[in-house]
Amino acid sequence: MPLTTTGELVGRAAAAGSAVASFNVITLEHVEAVIAGAESAGAPVVLQVSENAVKFRCGRLLPLARAAVAAAERAAVPVALHLDHVQSDALLHQTPDAGFGSVMYDAARLPYAENLAATRAAVDWAHARGLWIEAELGEIGGKDGRPPLDAHAPGARTDPEQARAFVAGSGVDALAVAVGTTHAMTTRTAALDHALLGRLSAALDVPLVLHGSSGLPDAELTAAVGSGIAKVNIGTALNIAMTGAVRGFLADRPEAVDSRGYLTAGREAMTRAVAAVIGRLTAR
Repeated sequence: MPLTTTGELVGRAAAAGSAVASFNVITLEHVEAVIAGAESAGAPVVLQVSENAVKFRCGRLLPLARAAVAAAERAAVPVALHLDHVQSDALLHQTPDAGFGSVMYDAARLPYAENLAATRAAVDWAHARGLWIEAELGEIGGKDGRPPLDAHAPGARTDPEQARAFVAGSGVDALAVAVGTTHAMTTRTAALDHALLGRLSAALDVPLVLHGSSGLPDAELTAAVGSGIAKVNIGTALNIAMTGAVRGFLADRPEAVDSRGYLTAGREAMTRAVAAVIGRLTAR
């Protein structure tokens, strides 16, 4: 079916009090697995390509983006394409021509005033081209191998009043909030600050996004969606599934040299992981 947009899927989910799953993809196998898992679950899905994934792909956005668009257009469920954690304006400006309908512009590393100014400029540019745009306030941590911030460190959590001012001043369409998750978690042991999430949901009139959701136990994920999270980002869970399947395949077949064998095992494991995440979101 035709490519949809993240804005449409998130808006629909927010109105229904649910959340759309958004998966970071690195290879074509990731793309195929996310779509197959969503089709298995009968649910819409967002394919995310991060700036780090573009760096891994030799700095070229179009090869993976073109493949993702082609796969999405042949999917049996609605699929959107989203550019994630963009810090480079040069990469941001490639978004429309590459088929993306949305972008997460990440200036959260900057002091508040600079974050606001940079995000406002990105929003003005994006909206002029019909793009839906997400930003981040607070620091979720765990990106690029950095350790997560302590829960009480300055800036480690999103302040509701500051978030209200930031949304009003920047004009963003959605806000990623720091409420206890961390990027790149390999265990599902994260604990959310539910009281803070409730205050953020009450303070803001835009959908809330949760990054680092691979680290959430089922109960925490369910509670997050119930408190207003409308977009749930997953990345590490797919990499865990793929890596484990590839390791197992090669351990059982030390003579194997054809990459199609272990990549098939990895893709199938990621497909199951995608279906499981969507199942947890839709079982509420």
